[in-house]
Amino acid sequence: MKKKNYISLAIKAANTQIKELKKIKKVFNKSFIEAIDLISNTKGKIIFSGVGKNSFICKKAAATFSSVGIPSFFVDPTGVSHGDAGQIEKKDTLIIISNSGNTAELKNLLKFANRFRIKIIGVASNVNSMLLKASDVKIVYPHLRESDPNNIVPTTSTSFVMMLCDCLATTIMEKRKFTKENFFLYHKGGNLGASLRLAKDIMVTGKKMPVIDYKSNFKQALKLMNEKKLGIVVITKNKFINGLITDGDLRRVLNDSSKKRVLSKITRNYPYVINESMSASKALGFMSEKKITSLLVVSDKDKAKKNKTLKGIIHIHFLLKDEIR
Repeated sequence: MKKKNYISLAIKAANTQIKELKKIKKVFNKSFIEAIDLISNTKGKIIFSGVGKNSFICKKAAATFSSVGIPSFFVDPTGVSHGDAGQIEKKDTLIIISNSGNTAELKNLLKFANRFRIKIIGVASNVNSMLLKASDVKIVYPHLRESDPNNIVPTTSTSFVMMLCDCLATTIMEKRKFTKENFFLYHKGGNLGASLRLAKDIMVTGKKMPVIDYKSNFKQALKLMNEKKLGIVVITKNKFINGLITDGDLRRVLNDSSKKRVLSKITRNYPYVINESMSASKALGFMSEKKITSLLVVSDKDKAKKNKTLKGIIHIHFLLKDEIR
């Protein structure tokens, strides 16, 4: 076979899957709605189970569900007879996936679930299968052409079921109004976590902030600047943000007469302020645009007010250290 044919063969396989995956709309029916309601009302966990290639789909689906706040895990059906059934409780819901629906390894799991009245969402292509007969919610998907030359290797069918599970998860996300902030709670690490961090996740707070009253003198401000090492000192009046002094502001008048070293004369009265729910990446963009190295952070409700209470400070070094982009 000529190497140039490799691309055409790959395109042929991809086109087969693309064509077949469009049939996903056929499963968006009453059963799909029932599945969403059952998952949403489950008091326990969502437990995925399947064998062969479907076991990997189930593990991925369980990970996706957990990542959006739906407690979920995978149970190997072959282990049910050897103690794994102890992980399953009455308040849980099972989502069992099998193309034929007659996989022998599912028998013991189905018997256990039916005996203890554990709800089952069955996903299969055979409406008369053992799985769907034992299920409370029956999701039947159409017979699909696999993308291999012999139409036997699970390729299209596994992609189809993975898409179905993703659609279940994303529909529930919409139903629960699941936000980026919610998502970040389960993704603290990695590049994804970094991109989802908010100002309040990175800012310094409390005694780490260089805050001083407007009545303070130059020496006190200079001492605080050196102690906190953020390159700024925040000036407050009646506990509200009154202004800001940078390290450069202090250094420029350091050798001047005491008359010129008065805080009110060097205070910047309108410092840049962001709300605590601003994304860290947006904060970095704002700092780059304004050519500044620090930002004051206030609560969401204070952002629009004239008098603002300081909640935290972000320095550009914090953002770069956490690999915010």
